Order: sequence, then C-alpha cells, then structure tokens
Amino acid sequence: MSPIDLGIIVVYIVGVTLFGSILGSRSKGLKGYFLGGGQVPAWAVMLSIVATETSTATFLSVPSLSFREGGDFTYLQLALGYIVGRVLVSIVLLPSYFRGQMYTAYQVLNDRFGGATKTAASVLFLLSRTLGDGLRLFLAALVLRNLLLLSGLVGDGAASIMPIEWAMPIAIVLMGVSTIVYTFLGGMTAVVWTDVTQFIIYMIGAVAALFLMVGRLDGGWADLWETGNALEKFRMFNFTFDLTQPFTFWAGMIGGVVLNTSTHGADQMMVQRYLSARSQTQAAVALICSGFVVIAQFALFLLIGVALSIFYSEYPPDRPLQVDDEFASFIVNYLPTGLVGLVVAAIFSAAMSTLSSSLNASASSTVNDLIRPMAPTMSEERLLGISKVMTVVWGLAQMGIAGVAAAKFQESPVVEDALAIASFVTGIILGVFLLGILTTTVNQRSALIGLVAGLMAVSYARFGPTKLPESLYPFEGALAWPYFALVGSGTTFLVGVLASRLSRGGAANLPASES
Repeated sequence: MSPIDLGIIVVYIVGVTLFGSILGSRSKGLKGYFLGGGQVPAWAVMLSIVATETSTATFLSVPSLSFREGGDFTYLQLALGYIVGRVLVSIVLLPSYFRGQMYTAYQVLNDRFGGATKTAASVLFLLSRTLGDGLRLFLAALVLRNLLLLSGLVGDGAASIMPIEWAMPIAIVLMGVSTIVYTFLGGMTAVVWTDVTQFIIYMIGAVAALFLMVGRLDGGWADLWETGNALEKFRMFNFTFDLTQPFTFWAGMIGGVVLNTSTHGADQMMVQRYLSARSQTQAAVALICSGFVVIAQFALFLLIGVALSIFYSEYPPDRPLQVDDEFASFIVNYLPTGLVGLVVAAIFSAAMSTLSSSLNASASSTVNDLIRPMAPTMSEERLLGISKVMTVVWGLAQMGIAGVAAAKFQESPVVEDALAIASFVTGIILGVFLLGILTTTVNQRSALIGLVAGLMAVSYARFGPTKLPESLYPFEGALAWPYFALVGSGTTFLVGVLASRLSRGGAANLPASES
C-alpha cells in the first residue's frame, strides 16, 4: 500500500467526519438532530435511501453471488420485487407517517394500540438493526485489515509495530469510531448529506474498478460478454417454483415484495428519511425512484462479479479466495496507485453511509420510543444529550457484533446473512403495522399475540425441522430467507385478527386507549 493510497483514505475519513460535523452543527433541537428539520430535497432523500441500503455487503458480497460457480444475475429478481414493495409503502404506509409530528415509525403503533406494542416493535428493530449492521461493519473492517497487513504496520515482519492478530480488532475500532464521531456530532443532516457524497464516491470507485478489470482481460469487453454468456452468467430469470431457492422470480415477486415493504415501510432507519423530506409527495417520489437506482446498482455489482470470475481464470490468484474476498483481493492486489485509495474510500463510503444511518435511527428509536414515554417532562436539551450518548452505545454494540463475526468466519456471502436478519424481524413489525392500518377492531392484546405468533413462526421457519408434511411443504430443504418476511407478517396479521375475534367480553371493540 503506497503512501498516496493511504493518504487518500485518511483524507476521505477525516474529510467526511469534518463535513458531517460542520453540516450537523446547523441542526437545532430533536427535530433537527433526528429529521434534518424536515427540509431535505427529494433527490437527496432518494440518494440517501440508496446509499443507506448499500453497505459493504453490497459492494463486496453481491459480486460474490455472480462470481461463484453457477452464479448469475438472478439476484435482480429480488430487486424487481423491491420496486413493487416501495409502491405499496408509498400508498399504504406513508400517509400514516405524515399525520402529526412523528419522530419514529413506531409512534404510529402507540397511537393505534398503545405503548406496549410500540415498545415491542422498537426493541425488535433495535436488536435486528444492530445484528445486521454489525455484520456490515465486519465486512468493511475486513478490507481495512487487508490494508493494514499490506502497509506492514501490522504483521509478523520485523518492521511491524503490532502483531497480526491485532489487525482485525484495530480495523473494527477504526471503522466504528470514525462513523460514530460524525453521527454523534452531526445528526440526521450530517447523515443525509454525507450519504449523498458517499453515493457519488462509491459509484465512481466501482465503475473505475470494473473498467480497469475489463481492460486487463485478453479480449476486453467482448471477452466479458462472450465468456459470461457461455457460462450463463447473465441469466436473470428463474421461474422454478421452489421455496428453498432464494433467487427465483417467485421469491422476488412474493418474498421480495413483502421483504421490501417491511424494510422500507416498518424500519425506522428508512422511515426517518421520509420524515426528513419536505412533504409526503416528495418522500413518495424519492422512495419509488430509489428502487430503479437500486436495480441499476445491483446490476453493476453483479457485472463486476462476472468480470472477476473471468479475470481470475486468466490471472489465477496466488491463494484460494475466501467468500466475499474476491473483489477486495482484486482491489488491493491489482489496482494502480491512487485508484486503490479511491476504491477503498468507496468501500468505506458504502459502509459508513449505512452504519451512520443505523446509529442515528437506533438513537432516535431508543429516545423517542423507550426513554421519552418514561420521562415525559424531560427537557428537549436533556433528551438531545441522551440521544448522542445512545449513538455511541449502539455504535459500540455494532463493533461487538463485528468482533464476533470476525471470530467465526462466514461460510456464505454476508449479504445473505444481513438480509436474512432483516427479513426475520421486519416482517413481524410489518404485520403489526397492517393490523393497525387495515383493521379497526384489533386491540393491543390481540396485536401482541399476533407479534409473538409471528416470531414463533419465523423462528420455526429458520431454525425448526426442515421437513413438514409433504401436503404442506413439498420441497426438500429449509425455507429460503426471502420468504421469512412473508411468514412473519402473514402470521402476525392473521393471528392478530383471529385473536381479536375470539376475545370475549367485547375487549376487541374497545378503543385502543381503553384496551
């Protein structure tokens, strides 16, 4: 690693931290810290949505899906479902968020059912968000670890100042702390505008890496298209109806739609962006347009994976490549001086945009959903101070999850693990939201019964016996993760409605405040 590359990376990290801190200093009060004052333009909200859902898992792990043997473009079928999910969120859920002054998505549940339902949904969000983003932090730290080893500062050499086993912990701390700092200082304003900057940086870095990679192939772009077609790498549609396969047309149109409706409609990290927009209409435009940008972005990273598979067939690596390490290895070993620093900064951009959004959303949910109801008279200044403390607390928690992931190497692409965690919980929360929006008689007790049933159903789908009676499940193997959100939301909704109808003494018909 040349001093120039290291300098670019350092300048990027310091620059983003200062940029976010300066922008965030203009924010006033809780609304400014958590919602950017509700004055963010639609185009910035759109890019922030895309950057937030584009983590290091996207940058490094999505290429692995098309790189590996038998890999292709079928992952895009999920992205098609994502667009449909965004439209549903805009029609069904967005209106609820723009009624009155909302800080979190779960305040809607408080108004409809009561505090217990809001608290349960908020806790589920906090746990799943911390787990998923801890894995994303692990991937970003993986790249930084490789850079530390290449720099010679960490390793077994005589010139090294730290042993090799310190490389990963140091990488996790550096990535985690740098993200915590500007999120702590700048709040939502810093998060959104650094998201926009980071989107531009990581797209430039990805495109530059692709062009350099293809330029080194014997036949250039023609080699990429011909070899990719011969290996069926560009196959996009798989119409097989098999609930054990995650990347089929049906997984996208059923599982993907419900998953995206839940992640973008019932997840505080996304809802916070809509509330920062100037109006409901601008939020809807930003959300729907972001779906088309995401498809183009996924296609770019899958194309990088195909190019990597051809590149390594012509330039075999000197060691076996680990899962999710294919693109990272190319970056640190084959890119020229200067471009290495740019692309690594792009990876950090993808990581920091997601992690900073997660920290701000987690702090918002903790303060507004859990702490504020217990201390309704607490001053806004005091709540703002607690919000900043919680930003640090959740950042440390993510660093801890990343450390656990580093100790136990992942055997599958991390993007699948991160999305599986999201679909595990957000579907259940979506089911509770639908109970509140689509029904008028379901009360808090019935909604909580539905929530528990949904959690049990998804747990069974993920961890229970893989073989049910053939009449119910005529497939060999476990249910694919894109369907977890459907199982969770469907079970929560149906059981909640059934519990309401079976309840006695008219409790189901009491107003939410009385039940």
